[in-house]
Amino acid sequence: MSVNESAAGSVDLNAVTVRPGRPVRAARFFLRRPLAVFSVSIVTILCLVAALAPFIATHDPITIYPAERLSGPSLDHFFGTDSLGRDTFSQAVYGARVSLLVGLLATALGTLAGTVLGMVSAYIGGWADTLLQQLSDAVMAMPAIIFLMLVGSVLGQGMFNVIWALALVVTPYVSRIVRGSVLSLREAPYVESASVAGAGPLRIMAIHILPNTMPLIIVTASVLVGSAMLAEGALSFLGLGIPSDDPTWKVSWGSMLSPDRLRHIEQAPWLTIYPGAALTLAVLGFNLLGDTLRDALDPRLRGT
Repeated sequence: MSVNESAAGSVDLNAVTVRPGRPVRAARFFLRRPLAVFSVSIVTILCLVAALAPFIATHDPITIYPAERLSGPSLDHFFGTDSLGRDTFSQAVYGARVSLLVGLLATALGTLAGTVLGMVSAYIGGWADTLLQQLSDAVMAMPAIIFLMLVGSVLGQGMFNVIWALALVVTPYVSRIVRGSVLSLREAPYVESASVAGAGPLRIMAIHILPNTMPLIIVTASVLVGSAMLAEGALSFLGLGIPSDDPTWKVSWGSMLSPDRLRHIEQAPWLTIYPGAALTLAVLGFNLLGDTLRDALDPRLRGT
C-alpha cells in the first residue's frame, strides 16, 4: 500500500464528534432553560415537604391552642395561628402532602382511564367510538366546578371521594386527546405493516401506538396535576372537599382557604396569604413542568 493510500484511508481523530450521553444532554437541556430549572425546583421542594411533613411541622396541625387565637407570626408559630389557635405553618406543611396526593392520584386514575378509553374509541371505532364520545361530551359540556359539586354532594366529604370526583373530570379530557393522537397514528405505515403481518389490535396498540402517544400523555398529565390541586382547593373552599380537622389527613391548602378564615382576613391576613401562595406556586410549577416536558419529549410542539 502506498503512502497516499495509507493517508487516504486514515481517520482524522480530531474530526470525530462524540455525542454526549442522554443524561448529559438532559442536563444541558434543563440548564439552558431557566423556567425548566424553576419548575423542577418547585415540584422537587413540594415533594420533599410533602414526604417529610411529620418532621418539618412544628405542631400538630389540628391541635387547638385557645390562648393563642389569631396570634401573628412568631418564633413559636412561624405563620401565626388561625381563629381556633391552630398552627398555620404546620397546616401549610401537611396541606402540601394532602394537596399533592390528591392531584397525583386523581390525575393518575383519570389519565389511565382516559388513555384506555381513548385508544379503544379511536382504534375500534363504530358504535364504541360513538358511545364513548357522547359520554365524554355529556361530562365536558357541564362546567367542571358544577360537575364536581354534584359528584361531591353525592359522595360526601373526604379525600378519596374528592379523588374519585376529580378523576371523573380528568378522564374525558385525556380520552379526547389520546383519541386524536391514535386516529393519526393508526394510519401510519408501520401500523399498517404490523396489521398485515398478523399483529392483533391489542399488540398493535401496546407496542406500536401507545409508546408513540406517551409523550403527549405525560405532558398532559403533568399539567392536569396542577389543575386537580386547584380544583380540590375550590371544593374544599365550598365545604365539599377535605375537612380542616380531618383526623387522618389533617388539612389541605383548599380547606385552609375556607370562608371562616376569610372573615378574619383584615385582622389576620396570614391565614390566606400562605396557603394561597403555596397553591399558586404549586400550580405554576406543574404548568411550567408540562411546558418543559413538551419541549423535551416532543420538539415538534415546541413554542406552541
